[in-house]
Amino acid sequence: MQKRVTGTIGNAMFNGLKSGLQTTFFLSKIIITVYFIITFLKYTPFIDWISNLFSPFMNIFGLPGEASIVLVLGNVLNLYAALGAVSTLTLTVKQYTIIAVMLSFSHSLFMETVVAKKIGISVLGVILLRLTLAILSGIILNLVI
Repeated sequence: MQKRVTGTIGNAMFNGLKSGLQTTFFLSKIIITVYFIITFLKYTPFIDWISNLFSPFMNIFGLPGEASIVLVLGNVLNLYAALGAVSTLTLTVKQYTIIAVMLSFSHSLFMETVVAKKIGISVLGVILLRLTLAILSGIILNLVI
């Protein structure tokens, strides 16, 4: 009887470790790829162009223009892409907090909107609610922190 329990625990630990390593490898591919792409783009005029274009809008949240890339990646792709992008930026704790809270409301919009549609929730309503919450939280946190 004791041997059977140990085998079950051993199998569970092996499967958990295997699953954890597979997930880590999968997420690392996304994060590292985005990190290298954004780092490369920093040496081109692209980041400066994006920064200048979005600075007026991002100032509402107390964020630099480059942070718009993080928000776009987080909303369009997923949080892991945003994590790879944000790790290339030099931000304050306040700015990291604002980005994190905004993306907590509005990450992975396309994928999660499809899920909402499948369960019968209004797609437009979900997108508007999530984006409104993200924008309001960014503005409020910029004023309060």
